[in-house]
Amino acid sequence: MDQLVEKSLAGDRRSLARLFTRIERSDHDLRDVMRQVHPHTGNAYCVGITGPPGAGKSTLVDALVTVARSKGLSVGVLAVDPTSPFSGGAVLGDRIRMQTHYLDRNVFIRSLATRGVHGGLSHVCNAAVRLLDAAGKDLVFVETVGVGQTELDIMGVADTVVVTMVPEAGDAVQAMKAGLMEIADIYVVNKADRDGAIQLATAIRGMLSLNPPGESDWQPPVLFTQAHTSEGIEELYEAFGDHQKIQQDEDILEDRRRQRRRQEFTQAVSETLTATLSKLMNSNSPLSEILSRVESGDLDPYTAALQSVRDGNLANNLEMTIPESSDEDD
Repeated sequence: MDQLVEKSLAGDRRSLARLFTRIERSDHDLRDVMRQVHPHTGNAYCVGITGPPGAGKSTLVDALVTVARSKGLSVGVLAVDPTSPFSGGAVLGDRIRMQTHYLDRNVFIRSLATRGVHGGLSHVCNAAVRLLDAAGKDLVFVETVGVGQTELDIMGVADTVVVTMVPEAGDAVQAMKAGLMEIADIYVVNKADRDGAIQLATAIRGMLSLNPPGESDWQPPVLFTQAHTSEGIEELYEAFGDHQKIQQDEDILEDRRRQRRRQEFTQAVSETLTATLSKLMNSNSPLSEILSRVESGDLDPYTAALQSVRDGNLANNLEMTIPESSDEDD
């Protein structure tokens, strides 16, 4: 593992790909890798691209990568694909649309499966962004699966959030219902050559005018693009830079990242506790005895949970079950 991390930090793409596989398959490996790469993080800027299915997000990202590479930046792309609730598999097909960048050693593209996670993001997405950051990527794009009203987790990953829509009937209303109007830093009306593009942009601006003033002077722009012809892509790329600058000038960027780190820590603690509780309930522990009483109907779940915490059984069992360091096996 140490050798893979060392080679990845030195720019070896094959080692980086193998590390991605390891952190996706094992929580133990994920903790170990994050511990080693953490000192090398904090330099990349992350842009999240979200929106409804069919909005052209992958084509948009592909065009943005071309612009970033023309400016000499090293780029990482994380394309999050939905996992089938029936087969447990994922298509992982967004990379098919980005084949023009595969021979570029300064572009790394990886698909991640959601594996049933709500919010459209894989549970390893934060770790994946950190890994690309440590590997020397200047700019990281995270394209999220278009799952509508559960798409808000992108705020926990990106420095700039781009909501992409197309001039189809009801798009603006659906965006408002989904809460996307509250998370976007930049709005994109893609496929702007279609009928209804101007009306959609007008509707978005009208909704934005109803929002109360925020702490920042940033006013989310509404931009027109045609990703398949790269029209409007330069303007969108420049908007990233404008948003980054105003966040830095107003000391918002670091505060935003601090809140994300806090959220990531809370999520990591929750996941660790959940996994440990599952082990305890399937072992010969006092907690499993309480669970048996709940299953038999002798004790209600809420009283049982409170008793488990109050009598110290939960804390004592957790202390024995959770490994002291990431070097120990789960």
